[in-house]
Amino acid sequence: MSRIASTFERLGAQARKALIPFITAGDPEPGLTLPLMHALVEGGADIIELGVPFSDPMADGPTIQRASERALSYGTSLRTVLAMVREFRKRDGATPVVLMGYANPIEAHGQAEFAADAAAAGVDGILVVDYPPEECVDFSAMLKQHGLDPIFLLAPTSTDQRVGEVAAVGGGYIYYVSLKGVTGSAKLDLDEVARRVPAIRAGAGMPVAVGFGIRDGQAAARIAAVADGVVIGSRIIEEIEQASPREAPRRVTALLADIRKAMDEGVKP
Repeated sequence: MSRIASTFERLGAQARKALIPFITAGDPEPGLTLPLMHALVEGGADIIELGVPFSDPMADGPTIQRASERALSYGTSLRTVLAMVREFRKRDGATPVVLMGYANPIEAHGQAEFAADAAAAGVDGILVVDYPPEECVDFSAMLKQHGLDPIFLLAPTSTDQRVGEVAAVGGGYIYYVSLKGVTGSAKLDLDEVARRVPAIRAGAGMPVAVGFGIRDGQAAARIAAVADGVVIGSRIIEEIEQASPREAPRRVTALLADIRKAMDEGVKP
């Protein structure tokens, strides 16, 4: 069983939901990525989504775009990110790590080489925003051969057919985009999320994590009541932006711990 599957199984047995924070590798500087990853775990992260910085992040709002720009200014590359995961694994062999990014760096690296290198580094899942399921059947199979979960996005506009297409090639969990917009957008329709998530879970046959627009413990708790996981990214990046490098890990731990507490209190049986 993969680390992602065992995490959701463990949480389900505890009647808890997955807290999945996102940070951009190399932001605000490469030397802080490892301390921030460990700080996320200390704050209650169950799975870490680690962003691979890219110059044209089409699904990301201004906050994560700035994070990518800062990371790229230090020369952070896909190979750098894989090296960071290898270092993370020296201390943490349990927390699943999902790489989230775009197709260009993977294409430049080579799909087969990337799948092998990601598995060797200790990565657990891959989410490529601009790889639609119908165009990466072979790539998904390649990832699965290396024990990696191919994770796909679904949106409020996704049809039942699209859910089925994702279910056929995906693994780990579904990332449900909670709104029609980019990351960090303010408008979050919780009622729509509550209506859509159970149907997607039933149709896909795998856990559903919800992200985009979740900024505090109250919203996270309401999402956790209907979803299997909650993804928070832009709010964490903002905390990092507002802190000094020395303070950033401590502030990230405190922010995540508050959200974790709200989620646990909100979904008690």
